[in-house]
Amino acid sequence: MGIRKKNNKNPPMLSHEFVIQNHADIVSCVAMVFLLGLMFEYVIVFSSINYNILENVFDEKLIIITVNYFHYGLKDVATVFFYMLVAIIMHAIIQEYVLDKINRKMHFSKTKHSKFNESGQLSAFYLFSCLWGANILVSENLLSNPVSLWDGYPHTLMPFQMKFYYICQLGYWLHAIPELYFQKTKKEDIPRQLVYISLYLVHITGAYVLNLNRLGLVLLVLHYFVELLFHLSRLIYFSNEDRQTGFTVWAVLFVLGRLLTLSLSVLTVGFGLAGAEKQGLNLAEGSFNVLVVRVTVLAAICTTQAFMMWKFINFQLRRWREHAQTQTLKKKSSSSKSKSKKANGVNGSVGASGADSPRARKEKSS
Repeated sequence: MGIRKKNNKNPPMLSHEFVIQNHADIVSCVAMVFLLGLMFEYVIVFSSINYNILENVFDEKLIIITVNYFHYGLKDVATVFFYMLVAIIMHAIIQEYVLDKINRKMHFSKTKHSKFNESGQLSAFYLFSCLWGANILVSENLLSNPVSLWDGYPHTLMPFQMKFYYICQLGYWLHAIPELYFQKTKKEDIPRQLVYISLYLVHITGAYVLNLNRLGLVLLVLHYFVELLFHLSRLIYFSNEDRQTGFTVWAVLFVLGRLLTLSLSVLTVGFGLAGAEKQGLNLAEGSFNVLVVRVTVLAAICTTQAFMMWKFINFQLRRWREHAQTQTLKKKSSSSKSKSKKANGVNGSVGASGADSPRARKEKSS
């Protein structure tokens, strides 16, 4: 994200600078149009969670209760678009009222300013998503009963919180694409940003469409927790460059997170779904439990984890090289200082001995 300089001059109407400066207000007006249109049936699909089904289930006391479940459909595209607008508005609020104020106090360089904004925005999102996702995992007993990750597949029906969670996740990562324009991202940074945005969208959409929403939720919470630690460590590092302990903890958890992700994926898709009762492709029932789909899902997850490990290794090697260079410079500066001190000491002793020589004493007596 580039530095947004405030200009007192009003830019021309509908120019690039006008849209960038006022994009939050423009998007807010568009969102208000959708909210005002709630009285019309064709507009309510944008802001409401669609495809609800009432089902009678037994609770812990074997009493029949009515529960509201949801499945996915084409109307979810409109809902994702609406919450993408909400994400743009929230992004602008955090940027203007939190991050910009801290930037003015800290006086960061251009490079640190961009990275601070990125870590600040992602830290807020990862923290919110971790807490929300963990709450869903606990309420749905997915942690206490890991077999439920594949038992009863296809998981076409989702509780409200789980479906809303996926809608918000897709809306957030879609909003990151126009934010590249709104935040004046550097051209050399755009490919890197597009790569990880695309990876998030592909994996979240895949888990949502293939009815692997339970596995996807567990993996998202695990991944977000590790990423949250990294961005918090980077924020702490920007405030004080001597505080780098967080990166060490993150490095350990990053490797463990990759191993746990692969283990859960292979256990669920490779063994759980392979041994499930319902096999075959059935679009009406939402079942994609065929060998081709399972291999594709595992290949996508393994490739992504390998790509992340490759980026991680390069990041660590770069950090070690920079640390070695700084240590070498410190040693050179300390050795040059010690040599200069020795030279000054030798010159001082020579001057003192010259002052106490017999010739100098004669000159003094005369």
